Amino acid sequence: MMLPITEPNPPFRITRASHVSLFVTDLAASRDFYRDVIGLVVTEETDDTVYFRGLEEAAHHSLTLRRTDGAPFADRVGFRVETDEDIDRAEHWFRANDVRHRRVDVAHQGPTIQFTDGVGTHMEITSSMEVVERKMQRFDEFRAGAPQRLDHFQVVTHDVQAATDWWSQLGMRMSEYTAKDGTEELWGSWMEVKGNTHDLVFTNGRGPRLHHFAYTVPDAVKLIDAADVAGALGFGEEIDRGPGRHGISNALFLYLRDPDQHRIELFTTHYQFMDLETPPIRWDVSDPRRAQLWGMPASARWFFEASPFPEEPVNEPLLSATPGTLEDYLQIH
Repeated sequence: MMLPITEPNPPFRITRASHVSLFVTDLAASRDFYRDVIGLVVTEETDDTVYFRGLEEAAHHSLTLRRTDGAPFADRVGFRVETDEDIDRAEHWFRANDVRHRRVDVAHQGPTIQFTDGVGTHMEITSSMEVVERKMQRFDEFRAGAPQRLDHFQVVTHDVQAATDWWSQLGMRMSEYTAKDGTEELWGSWMEVKGNTHDLVFTNGRGPRLHHFAYTVPDAVKLIDAADVAGALGFGEEIDRGPGRHGISNALFLYLRDPDQHRIELFTTHYQFMDLETPPIRWDVSDPRRAQLWGMPASARWFFEASPFPEEPVNEPLLSATPGTLEDYLQIH
């Protein structure tokens, strides 16, 4: 196996992780969870859709919930591109490379293309959104975790190498990765375009499925505030993992599950990753510090449960993994 080489002049310019949309079964319950337990700002609400944003975000939405009468799903994860011309260039590249795609009209967004990447992940790019009020200094409106902005996504995939190669050709750069001990066989890749540790993560497992989406919070205290509010409002058992600190990315983290079991991460303390001469940090897959420098191991459901994409087959992973779970840890200790 070889580490991917990032294309320095990609066919179109992706600037950042931008937005995510989910299908939920009880729109009111999910709205209350993300507003009251997590602390996101409700930008707009209709009979079948709720739009949210973080407190410092000027874009109309970074999370969209849509009502479904069927099973809950992850709809799409979204990225911003720099200009309308990048949308045109992306459409040309998708067509030339037989990428499944369509140009669509999406409320509150500029030119938008929906597409499926090389491992089946449902994606979307847009070049603009309606601008709304930033609330980063409305401290009187901060609640729970006080999420500031959407930062990244983690996707479970059956083929981490193929996923990493596919996105490297579009300008994604690997900041950290896990590999089989003594080899470069990829088990997880952390990829970025905006200068911190990641916008898009691929980890080995049954996929494609959305493992989680993540918002930054102002400081570590807000992680505890979110946990306290979750407990007070009856969602204590939906704390999926943490608080703790990852080895990979150095983040302090807290994971929670919403009423449909979609997973959100609140985190802080990512570091800068801008200089091109800086190599990616490598972690052996057997090193438990990659997952947590401190804190309890993740439960089995954290490792094996994730949100599928609608009508997208879920593939068995090419690599066989038996991660050390919280259940295993408690049996030993």
